[in-house]
Parts: sequence; structure tokens; C-alpha cells
Amino acid sequence: MGTVVDDAASVEFHAFFERHYAELSRLAYLLTGESDTADDLAADALLALWHRWDRVRAADHPAAYARGVVANMARTRIRSAVRERRRIALFWSQREESTENPDVAGVVDVQEALRRLPFRKRACVVLRHAFDLSEKDTALALGVSVGTVKSQTSKGMAELQRLLGTKGVPQRMHAAVGAPRCSPAVESLRARTGEGGGRDR
Repeated sequence: MGTVVDDAASVEFHAFFERHYAELSRLAYLLTGESDTADDLAADALLALWHRWDRVRAADHPAAYARGVVANMARTRIRSAVRERRRIALFWSQREESTENPDVAGVVDVQEALRRLPFRKRACVVLRHAFDLSEKDTALALGVSVGTVKSQTSKGMAELQRLLGTKGVPQRMHAAVGAPRCSPAVESLRARTGEGGGRDR
């Protein structure tokens, strides 16, 4: 049986959820390049926020806090995937397979180009140009300085323009971000944080 405070927090969290889930899922999608992973990461991030909702609701910028959680989870996911790929590559190293790299000048897919960027550059570029965040808000979300955001964004955009062979990168990034599906993970999260049920302690 939830308390009045818990009920109020639940209503407040659900409003935050409805307002920011789509944005957080798109952010995760651009950072990882995987739509299913993006849905799960957004749901996992929101569940983590729910468990520390007292701290989140008291933050000066709750949305920036949420973006930072997604970015950290995406970074961890990518590192884990890279380690797994390395283990697989080592296992199959004796099997000679030709894996020619595509011509860099011919790369036209935004997602493929983003995946080629180091994570910090990718995160800065995505937040600045796909989500139109200010340099200050991007720095806040990633826990870095504004100067770092400026330099990493500039370098990242230069690399993307080289990879894509065009200067219209921000517009193409906007077009590449589709509305996320409502995944089973999201439905599960909604059920676990149902209004009137109180929070897990």
C-alpha cells in the first residue's frame, strides 16, 4: 500500500517517463546503433531513475541527469560488445576470412558513420546536433566541460563529414532518428512503477 508521498512520486515519475522516454530511446539508439538495445537501455535507465527518484527529482536538471545515465549505460554496453567481438575474433582467428573495409568515401549511412566515432565524440555530436542541446546542457549530461564538448563536437562533425562526404550531417542525423517502438521492457517498467503501487525500496 503506497503512502501519499509515494503516490505523488509515482504520478510525478510517470509524467517524467511519458515526457522523456522517446527522447532517451532515440539517444540510446544513436549511441549504440541498435533499436532493440535502445529500447532496453532507455527502460533500464528509467528504472534506475525510479529507484533513486528522490535524488533525481531534487536535481537542478533531471532530464540532463537522465541523459547521463543513458550515456553511461550505452558506453558500458558498447565496451561489453567490443570485448565479446574480440573474444569471438580470437576464437576464429585461425579461420582466414576476407573482411575488406568499405571505401570510407562511399559510406552514406549515418548510423554506420556514427559507429565509427569514438564514444565521447559520438555522444557530443548526437546531443548537440540530433537533440539540439546547448553546449552547456551537453556538458551537463556527459559530465564534461563545455570546452570538451566544443572540441569533441567539432572533431566529431569533421569526421562525419569526411565519412559521409557531405556537409548536411545535422539534417541527415535528424532524419535518421525514428520514433522508438514501445518495447516489452517499457511495458514491464510501466507495470513495475504503476501509480499507487509505491516504489521498490
